[in-house]
Amino acid sequence: MTEILAGRLSQPAGRAPGIRGRGGWLRNTGVIIALAVLALILTAALAPQLITTADPDAVAPAEAFQSPSAAHFFGTDESGRDVYTRVVFGAGNSLLIGIAATAVGLGLALILGLLGGLGSRLGDFVSTRIVEVMFALPGLLLALVFIAIAGPGVVTSTVAVGLSTAPGYARIIRSQLRSVRNASYVEAATVLGHSRARIVWQHILPGALSPIFVLGTLGVGQAIVWASSLGFLGLGVAPPAAEWGAMLSSGRTYIDVAWWLTVFPGLAIVATAASFTVLGRALNARTRQEARG
Repeated sequence: MTEILAGRLSQPAGRAPGIRGRGGWLRNTGVIIALAVLALILTAALAPQLITTADPDAVAPAEAFQSPSAAHFFGTDESGRDVYTRVVFGAGNSLLIGIAATAVGLGLALILGLLGGLGSRLGDFVSTRIVEVMFALPGLLLALVFIAIAGPGVVTSTVAVGLSTAPGYARIIRSQLRSVRNASYVEAATVLGHSRARIVWQHILPGALSPIFVLGTLGVGQAIVWASSLGFLGLGVAPPAAEWGAMLSSGRTYIDVAWWLTVFPGLAIVATAASFTVLGRALNARTRQEARG
């Protein structure tokens, strides 16, 4: 995770085609498509009734396993529920878990990063050891260990995904803080007699924490994928509530006779994660261009 995020943050801006000049990134076709997809997903999450008026939990056994048609755009599942409606309503649960998990991960990373980047040697040692221990387990495995201890559920799944993403964020934040702390303008403020609190607040934090928004944008897509993975394992939103990972799990049993039960929730996950990644890369390129003047 750290290598992926660090690579994206350090990638030269010139690699993002079409991102040139003030507002130029909005002329990038990929960014426009990503924004359109995210706008649709956000509408589905906040106001699903604007996209569909059906009940996602309404069962109709006589209409089970109907293939996609004008009556049911994404077909129906084993209980006759409309898959399109469930995908739309599932956006709320999936997006909420992804954003909340990213917030948890960034919050914990800020604490560890600040302790390591601005704290004493002891604070740096403690935070570094904590991050290394968390890195000892793969992200998803760390989430599963936490769920095994705390029990399954939406809240524990959200916290678990947040914990699994925190080490990567913490390492990047610590690196940024240490880099900015040794910058020439920080040394100049020290020579001018500014207090440590003022230097940290006005000079170090604004420069060091500016990538957090980019990190968060990139991380939401990954968090949604991991949250869907936990939902696929039955450790997330409890049925019959609509959630993309849980829909994939229930649909795999019938994949040989009803492919649409897994294809459409899977496409929703891929489209959302890819859109957040494209937007995050564009924001990263934009930020680097502004920093270069």
